[in-house]
Amino acid sequence: MTRDAFEALDRLAGGLGTALLALGMLLLWPIVGAACLIGVGLPMLPPMLSMTRSLAERERARLGRWGDPVVSPYPEAWPAKGWHADPATWRDLSWLAVHGLAGLVLGLVGIALPITGLRDVTFPLWWRLLPAGEAGSSLGIPVSGWPGVLAVCLSGVGWLVAAALLGPPMARLQSLPGRRLLAPHPSVDLSERVARLTATRAGALRAHAAELRRIERALHDGSQNRLVAVVVMVAAARRALEREPAGAAPALDRAQAAAEQALAELRGVVRGILPPILEDRGLPGALSALAAGCTVPCELRVGELGHLPLSLETTAYFAVAEALTNLARHSDATRALVELSRRGELLRIVVEDDGRGGAREGEGSGLAGIRRRVEAHDGALTVTSPEGGPTRIEVELPCAS
Repeated sequence: MTRDAFEALDRLAGGLGTALLALGMLLLWPIVGAACLIGVGLPMLPPMLSMTRSLAERERARLGRWGDPVVSPYPEAWPAKGWHADPATWRDLSWLAVHGLAGLVLGLVGIALPITGLRDVTFPLWWRLLPAGEAGSSLGIPVSGWPGVLAVCLSGVGWLVAAALLGPPMARLQSLPGRRLLAPHPSVDLSERVARLTATRAGALRAHAAELRRIERALHDGSQNRLVAVVVMVAAARRALEREPAGAAPALDRAQAAAEQALAELRGVVRGILPPILEDRGLPGALSALAAGCTVPCELRVGELGHLPLSLETTAYFAVAEALTNLARHSDATRALVELSRRGELLRIVVEDDGRGGAREGEGSGLAGIRRRVEAHDGALTVTSPEGGPTRIEVELPCAS
């Protein structure tokens, strides 16, 4: 019950944030509409539609973290430029009106209940610090002695119980307009989006199978052979130790060297699965190490990224690592730039160099591998590499994936 109450409080607080933004947008739309009547508001329609759709996408991502995902009815993660409002946009506008009012009230009540409860429960600890005649309960009832103080404390317990009991249904009620209005209308044909998601999932499965085969080959051909050699050398050292103890030292040295090589290869396999530096230093620190180890002078720029799923950090790390390896081997560049930034629920990665250009997928450049990793997260990869350079690789990854 306690866990459900805290989860409901988190959901209500998140819904309060989007409700405040929705209320702001709701107040802007009449102003833009009035301006359109006199002809000066038409240029404001495209950015207003873009902001409305972006806010709706933010709410879809938030709802997806607390239950079934809310599929976007738009073909692209970010709305196209233009003033035309399709049926999905009208549903977004309806959500603005409902969530901006009802979601705001539910969010305020959901947060006020536990705050009020904590205030009254702790009232006996600090009521004497208040000026004379100003001590009172959360309802404004004046308190002048300990009987009243204890009554306020008991009322605080009641507020906390009410918050625990009412929080989950209030959170569900707050999310109801988003799940009803932001989901695609039943008449919308999502076959193209479903086909694209099916293709990317199939690509992710193929990439996963290829990764498993790579790991199996690395263990079978490398580490396993080294460990077999260690076993043989230890057995030889044991026999030498039984026959001539003084002559066993060289065999033990060879066994130790083989064991160290096997350990190094095992560490290499583990780093290929999940680089330990991601756990130790996070994505910015791991990328800093990549940039420092690149043979081409590399500048790293990392903006405020917030919390990212580990799978997304791993994909971003390997994408940058592969891109830097490619430019170090093939570009003849003298400098490189790696830039990471976050725009809402979209992580953007740019790797750029001043080399000779001409990078193409399918020519052993490693770009196909980057694309498979990126598309497994419903991301997008754009490569711009004309002959003569420069080469620019852009990766966009949804942060909620």
